[in-house]
Amino acid sequence: MRPALQFGRADPGVAYVVRPATFGLVFRDGQVACVRVTRDTPYHDLPGGAVDGDETEPQALVREFVEETGMMVQPRDRLVEAGQFFRKSDNSPVNNVGGIWTADLLSLDPSAKVEDDHELVWLDPQVALSCLRHDAHAWALAFWLRRN
Repeated sequence: MRPALQFGRADPGVAYVVRPATFGLVFRDGQVACVRVTRDTPYHDLPGGAVDGDETEPQALVREFVEETGMMVQPRDRLVEAGQFFRKSDNSPVNNVGGIWTADLLSLDPSAKVEDDHELVWLDPQVALSCLRHDAHAWALAFWLRRN
């Protein structure tokens, strides 16, 4: 699977596992939803993650938003397909490949969130551009900002 855009740098000689994934942009009051992930070194991501089994990207996006933020969303537009080489927290090499979507916020129920190390944060898009861990996420946000 070769994405339309590839971000990150693969370490020479390392086999990266292709991981179908999807992430989303949701806006409220001029701010974008992000997750602050608290692990060894805290970082910010767009909400989203792996596409499991027979899920479609929109189905996975809805599930991931609930798991990470407690937010129920309606996927709207697939902005871009992108790949992102990176090392997971256990240092395993992964290439997240899939769509980055816009989505509408339908409701928010913090008690529905199940990932304890993820915290929903609303950031000014310009701040988010410099905070997001993955270049693919920052690129998608910048792409959206330039068109809106």
